[in-house]
Amino acid sequence: MNRKTTDVTRAKNGRPVHHWRRDVVELAALFTAVAVADAVANLIGHGPDGPALLLISALVLLATAAFHTWWARRHGHAPPALDTGARPGSPERAGTGESPEDGQGTPEGVPGPSTLWRLRTTVRDEPGSLAALCTALAGHRVDILSLQTHPLGHGTVDEFLLRAPGTLPAGELTHAVALAGGSGTWIERADAHDLVDAPTRILGLATRTALDAAELPLALRQLLGRCTIRQLPAAPADGAQDAVPAEGVLEDTVLRLRAPEGSVITVERPYLPFTPTEFARARALVELDSRLGPRIPRGQDVLTLPEGDAITVRRAGTDDVAAAKEMHGRCSSRTLSLRYHGPVGDADRYLNHLLSPRYGRTLAVETPSRRIVALGHLLWDGDETEVALLVEDAWQRRGVGSQLLGRLVAMAAEAGCASVYAVTQASNTGMVAAMRGLGLPLDYQIEEGTLVITARLEPAAVSGRLTVGE
Repeated sequence: MNRKTTDVTRAKNGRPVHHWRRDVVELAALFTAVAVADAVANLIGHGPDGPALLLISALVLLATAAFHTWWARRHGHAPPALDTGARPGSPERAGTGESPEDGQGTPEGVPGPSTLWRLRTTVRDEPGSLAALCTALAGHRVDILSLQTHPLGHGTVDEFLLRAPGTLPAGELTHAVALAGGSGTWIERADAHDLVDAPTRILGLATRTALDAAELPLALRQLLGRCTIRQLPAAPADGAQDAVPAEGVLEDTVLRLRAPEGSVITVERPYLPFTPTEFARARALVELDSRLGPRIPRGQDVLTLPEGDAITVRRAGTDDVAAAKEMHGRCSSRTLSLRYHGPVGDADRYLNHLLSPRYGRTLAVETPSRRIVALGHLLWDGDETEVALLVEDAWQRRGVGSQLLGRLVAMAAEAGCASVYAVTQASNTGMVAAMRGLGLPLDYQIEEGTLVITARLEPAAVSGRLTVGE
């Protein structure tokens, strides 16, 4: 152990640090001061100008003491500094961590601004490949918060959750990974929700799916990242029923899974191939959904309209098809054409689809006699979300549509949807007014004679304006 380390240890333990050189210098200064004092005393005692010399000496001593005090305050003794790894000649100020450019530094050990990243790369399946990757990340002061491995036939896909310095760009990070042997690297910003470990997150998605059949597409999207999910009939045009086997199909960036009703769930993610591990997780969620069968959370809200009528809002499902058909029979042709954008024949063609939890969520409005007088739909349309309303003629202009729409939009925001859109006609003033009444940013677009109104969902704004269960 060298002298510097010993001094630091002794200082930490509360014992003073002494050096023999310092003692010799102090002793020499003491003898010199005694000799000077004796000479001055003899000069004052035997000289004619003794009082004047005494006064001058006092002034000199006072000036010296003042200078010493000023110098000690300006150049105080700093505690012994540990080795911080700074290079000789570095512009950093010793013991302060400051650089001459900014004059203000970050104290040692206090982290600066950081950024969360999700990074995925493929490495060779051989000893030391992951170690080389971790060493490269450590060289850029990147902290690995979590790691998942996806074994492949020719290598391993490593998925990291990283905390990197805020000044480190994504390009430099991916370049370091490439130099360490990573290939096919993909990176995107992460947030606090990604800090949940993978088993906990998957169990949470399974719980949501078990409680509500409509959660399956949302759970798959959260499990697999940004992707497009569609549910299509199983039988293709040529009538081949076994195009998708029961165990599903993995095709690079496309997953195909068999849903309970025989339909096919297609998941597409063009920017990143799926791994067998992701395919197995998705298939397990779909199998859980199949075993539990159709299910809808039970619960209802009783509301009082401005006119004093009481209504009940609840989730609806395929068990309500008969009551929904009766409501359609009481609606006028104009009301049905505004809802379905043209003449409506047999409601059997679309009600089973609209009320199925596999394609979205439906809210029904009931009177005290349990007669359905309005339906509101939130439909998963690939990576978009559609809202649609149908209110019986006798209950229009009474706030029923606004109540339904507010709850549907709040459900979409809770599910993580970035926006919802409604397809209607410019003459449908009730729907237009209900969308404007949301108080959210709206975009209007005319497509083939129909009006498409898109509401951008800002979580803070939605939570402040729309409350489910009011």
